[in-house]
Amino acid sequence: MAVHATQQIDNSALWGGKVSPFSTSYGKLMMWFFLVSDALTFGGLLIAYGYTRHDAQDACKRGVVRWMIATIIGGFFFVGSQAWEWYHFIHGSEFGKVELVDGSQAIVRGHFGEIENFKVTVAGKHHKKGDVITEDLMHQYQHAVVAGNIENGVITLHDGSKATITKAADSHFEMIIKKDGKKHKVGDKLEGDKACKQYYEVINSGVANKVIYGANLKQNEYGPQQYAQFFFFITGFHGFHVFSGVVINIIICLGAVAGTYHKRGHYEMVEKTGLYWHFVDLVWVFVFTFFYLV
Repeated sequence: MAVHATQQIDNSALWGGKVSPFSTSYGKLMMWFFLVSDALTFGGLLIAYGYTRHDAQDACKRGVVRWMIATIIGGFFFVGSQAWEWYHFIHGSEFGKVELVDGSQAIVRGHFGEIENFKVTVAGKHHKKGDVITEDLMHQYQHAVVAGNIENGVITLHDGSKATITKAADSHFEMIIKKDGKKHKVGDKLEGDKACKQYYEVINSGVANKVIYGANLKQNEYGPQQYAQFFFFITGFHGFHVFSGVVINIIICLGAVAGTYHKRGHYEMVEKTGLYWHFVDLVWVFVFTFFYLV
């Protein structure tokens, strides 16, 4: 008769089901189960993507050309939008930033009444008395304001002729003080007829450089001079990168149309160009944030 020996195990070594194995909480253990299963899911998706990409190598030329053309159009749209913004930023608002009699500076908001015409009262080199000028009015008006060539509602034009100004009334007029003066302090707001009267006292004073229109590297209607300098340099530097990227994309697109990369057996040049293009795109996220949102 065979005798079977049994091994005795200490009860302290047995897991009786009353405590968590490995001294891990139930929630933490389930989180690990979730992470492992989620990693397997992503792994499967990425493997499927890799297989699909490899399987589609022979048919990717048409897609590359199509999306390169779309990218080039988008790049031109961006550069054109930036050029439009620069144009308006340089020329400024219709009112400009004005230095008042007390030395304070203010930005002006409201609806600028349309200039209808200039009627010549004193002849000059190009205009004779009685002429009614209806073209390029705003540009001539702002140039005269900066040069101090408007006195008591009479404008002196570039040819030396003098003319009265026919202009619709402004509305919703207000001035916000941006620099302290003897009377007005930063943050003060002037509205209505009082503000309008002070503004046109400066316009009609015949004193030059009391109004600033737009922004450039020397002056800034909208704020500190340094802001305009940084704005033009940083956005211009980025715009140069975008324009360069568009040129490179055109070259790459022509290469794709000609089948250059298909003959090589790979489209690495497209990928390298894409790295540069998306870097420029990422930089714009930060430029846009600091200049337009913050």
